Amino acid sequence: MCGIVGIVGKREVAPLLVDALKRLEYRGYDSAGVATIHNGKLERRRAEGKLINLDTRLGEHPLAGHIGIGHTRWATHGAPTEANAHPHFSQGVAVVHNGIIENFTPLRAELIANGAVFHSQTDTEVVAQLLTAYRSQGLSPREAMQKTLGRLEGAYALAILFEDQPDMIMGARSGPPLAIGHGDGEMFLGSDAIALAPFTDEITYLDDGDWAVITRDSAEIYDHDGALVERSSQISQGGVYVVDKGNHRHFMEKEIYEQPEVVSHTLSHYIDFAEGRVKLDSSQIDFANLDRLAMSACGTAYYAGLIGKYWFERFARLPVEIDVASEFRYREIPLSGKMAALFISQSGETADTLASLRYCRDNGLTIGAVVNVRESTIARESNAVFPTLAGPEIGVASTKAFTCQLSVLAALAMIAGRARGTLSSEDEAAMVQALVELPRLSNEVFHAVQPQIEMLSRELSRFKDVLYLGRGTSFPLALEGALKLKEISYIHAEGYAAGELKHGPIALIDENMPVIVIAPHDRHFEKTVSNMQEVAARGGQIILITDEKGAAATTLETMATIVLPVVDEIVAPILYALPVQLIAYHTAVFMGTDVDQPRNLAKSVTVE
Repeated sequence: MCGIVGIVGKREVAPLLVDALKRLEYRGYDSAGVATIHNGKLERRRAEGKLINLDTRLGEHPLAGHIGIGHTRWATHGAPTEANAHPHFSQGVAVVHNGIIENFTPLRAELIANGAVFHSQTDTEVVAQLLTAYRSQGLSPREAMQKTLGRLEGAYALAILFEDQPDMIMGARSGPPLAIGHGDGEMFLGSDAIALAPFTDEITYLDDGDWAVITRDSAEIYDHDGALVERSSQISQGGVYVVDKGNHRHFMEKEIYEQPEVVSHTLSHYIDFAEGRVKLDSSQIDFANLDRLAMSACGTAYYAGLIGKYWFERFARLPVEIDVASEFRYREIPLSGKMAALFISQSGETADTLASLRYCRDNGLTIGAVVNVRESTIARESNAVFPTLAGPEIGVASTKAFTCQLSVLAALAMIAGRARGTLSSEDEAAMVQALVELPRLSNEVFHAVQPQIEMLSRELSRFKDVLYLGRGTSFPLALEGALKLKEISYIHAEGYAAGELKHGPIALIDENMPVIVIAPHDRHFEKTVSNMQEVAARGGQIILITDEKGAAATTLETMATIVLPVVDEIVAPILYALPVQLIAYHTAVFMGTDVDQPRNLAKSVTVE
């Protein structure tokens, strides 16, 4: 979602703010702006669209000043216009905001009744107007801040400048993340450590309900009640990452091809390859004494969880209750003391997932988190953290985060099986061996299928609708494939369990409906072939993703057959994710869409 940066510095900050915002582009945005204080006067520059437009605006009309705030906006209230872009001003106050002020309508009506004049359609402007109203009553910035925060309902991260306080930025957090960066005679504020990496690696994360007063030499943090509190600082890993596409056309392409390396790194963290065993400490979650596991996530992470459900239930005989977090949090699922909960999130800040976590935590469950950002809120609020170690994922459409999540879930399912006595040491060793081979096999798959998929994708780009089918763990992969294609190519795509074909989707099958079938030669293969025959009989164009055994076992005519190596069941979903990702990527390239930042999407969904 929206990105926030603030600097109280010793040099001109406008270009630094823009550079920092570029590191937050992965969150998704549709307008951007910066504001500074110079010679006691607030000034701003805003622009619709990408940061290059803001760069151009600043080139034409530079902003001076050693203190400033910047923002990339993903539109919620009001169209993505310059008037609705942040920062928002109100009589000497400038505000940038990530989140949604849920009660902005009554607040706006109250403020207008008291004479306020609004200049945007956004919920954010009520924050600036409230602060102005309280300042006009003679309150100090700190007093106005606390009074304003007490009126706001919803999720927000805020950075605020006061024109009469040229050495101070205020920040506040209720939901979306916000971090303070510590420098030498300068201080920083940002949505995450990656944004602040060029300036500092010493980071203090605000807790929910905190607000802060930041000057060049200090940071004072207050809790929701206004009491001064201490929050520990830490050395962030954000600075070790270089956000660069290298020789690739897009970040997504780069991240697809990074998977053999990052999955290998993830597996080495969880598996003792020499001993043929998972090296997790099973005491982090007492799998042996559970009667059920609750799991929840959003988007691609949810599909990873669905695959994990198959693994936990098959290899550990542990029933899994799973739902998308936006439904899970409201279902009031019955919980018991013999349950644990596992939440999956790339960013570790996903609002619905975090709300579901808190529901389970408040009901006394042990909480596990599969996250890519170890300093994230979900990680900090969990009992056990299982990092995916994928590194920053800049492309909005998740690729390497997904396969790393699957790698972690495979290891967790194995440790659960061992703890529950349902997975023998021989079976564990065989599965470890299969995972050991995964990075090498992934590289082989890229070399083998990339030219074929590039040609196939040129054909796919002509169609308006695509159907994905799969059984077992290939069903969630079909859902993920459809999501990827629609996310970045804007082609309508749906994923179905292959056995559901006759329960509706078959009505859509004709020569204009390509059907991508994910079918390794496993215990479900013959059933899936029957579904393929039903598609062929109705003129559907089949794209089969299978292995050497599967390709040899079917004589059906296909639009294309993509052949992968024969692998163990636990490896198949991870390996088969690669051609699924490449199909979406190359189709989007041929369609000419914005692959890394598809329209209307955000990388980190930090509001409900």
